[in-house]
Amino acid sequence: MKDILNELEDRRNAARMGGGERRIASQHAKGKLTARERIELLLDEGSFEEFDMFVAHRSTDFGMEKNRPAGDGVVTGWGTINGRMVYVFSQDFTVLGGSVSATHAQKICKIMDMAVQNGAPVIGLNDSGGARIQEGVDSLAGYGEVFQRNIVASGVVPQISVIMGPCAGGAVYSPAMTDFIFMVKDSSYMFVTGPDVVKTVTNEVVTAEELGGASTHTKKSSVADGAFENDVEALAEVRRLVDFLPSNNQQKAPTRPFFDDPARVDSSLDTLVPANPNTPYDMKELILKVADEGDFYEIQEDFAKNMITGFIRMEGSTVGVVANQPMVLAGCLDIDSARKAARFVRFCDAFDIPILTLVDVPGFLPGKSQEYDGIIKHGAKLLYAYGEATVPKVTVITRKAYGGAYVVMSSKHLRGDFNYAWPTSEIAVMGAKGATEIIHRADLGDEEKIAQHTADYEDRFANPFVAAERGFIDEVIMPQSTRRRVCRAFASLRTKQAKMPWKKHDNIPL
Repeated sequence: MKDILNELEDRRNAARMGGGERRIASQHAKGKLTARERIELLLDEGSFEEFDMFVAHRSTDFGMEKNRPAGDGVVTGWGTINGRMVYVFSQDFTVLGGSVSATHAQKICKIMDMAVQNGAPVIGLNDSGGARIQEGVDSLAGYGEVFQRNIVASGVVPQISVIMGPCAGGAVYSPAMTDFIFMVKDSSYMFVTGPDVVKTVTNEVVTAEELGGASTHTKKSSVADGAFENDVEALAEVRRLVDFLPSNNQQKAPTRPFFDDPARVDSSLDTLVPANPNTPYDMKELILKVADEGDFYEIQEDFAKNMITGFIRMEGSTVGVVANQPMVLAGCLDIDSARKAARFVRFCDAFDIPILTLVDVPGFLPGKSQEYDGIIKHGAKLLYAYGEATVPKVTVITRKAYGGAYVVMSSKHLRGDFNYAWPTSEIAVMGAKGATEIIHRADLGDEEKIAQHTADYEDRFANPFVAAERGFIDEVIMPQSTRRRVCRAFASLRTKQAKMPWKKHDNIPL
């Protein structure tokens, strides 16, 4: 009996060593942790339960039968984050470059199936050289099986991908279908075709970092939601994100203890909006002053900065925030900001997270490039996302809400539940100057008359009261009482029930 127990321990130790000490040292030399070290940091201490530690590949081509490491390049299992169950897979670059074989993919599929069955998030730590070429189409089939499970799990359990090394070719499409993608600066990259192929086909010379590094995907492509300095910071931030999210689409996000008075009044908000309507101000200040303890988890911070998205808590419960940022492009809606916000709104709706919308939007960004690139269709994504969302929706208009952009930003007409406005807000078809020049075209040469018409228009329309008279605004509130009013609004909506007509699925304007 003792011999068998010793053999088990020896086999376990061999599996835990992955590709061996030399390859582990190489991983550390690159500033990267090993697959198991990452899991230890991500999960609560001692909570990890591993599956399939001894699984090995079954390939016999190209002499592969002589190299069959236990685990086959991926560590899979489940554990807890702050006591809540999650499933995790962590690719091991020290074993055959973390390449994906048929059995490697089967291990990932097994925990994804269990996550859906048991209603727990899936976290993938990606660090792989791609498909295992020696296995040919079997490796591609394995990828396909993983992709199908990403699709089935979408909107059922949260899926989080952390790119902690290379992720190239077909491998990028599994993270692309997950809810959140995080990268590590200087050590991770994602692309469909690498620099060598790009040079061969298009004659462009580009580095891996330029083509698909963390900076590229957080600032330009919007593929990634955030980038962190190293493995340790990335894993700590994933733990923090999981705390904001529900375990599945049948449960609410966890309610955390809070020490911030829901009725707190902040008089500094009364002077947040400048007297000059063209002077910018920082909308993040309002978000932090409304949130419990000023805690805000921003998503896609470096992309489309004219739109802010992220999570806060109000009375201990998670709330998704979508807000125009007047500091960038005056808060205009453009293609990138509409896509960014639409995806975030749809995630919140899928997982029953209430949405707070803070509005200061002068309209859609004009220009040839926007029209050529499809602002009509991309803007419609945000409109569609808000219109189909059945979660509690509270909107606060702080300053400008003009034209179609007013309607798009969670207006009463898109089934907003509570629509508040500050006294500083202007809800109109367009700005006073533009409107006057259209209405009083005949007086365009007379500056005095135009100035008078503009002043008249501002008195009549540059305020929230016309919309309030028609019931499109539920209440004009004091800025200082925003937290109290919004907390009470969400509290009253906790039992909200709203349904869409039956359909197989919708056809969002992609």
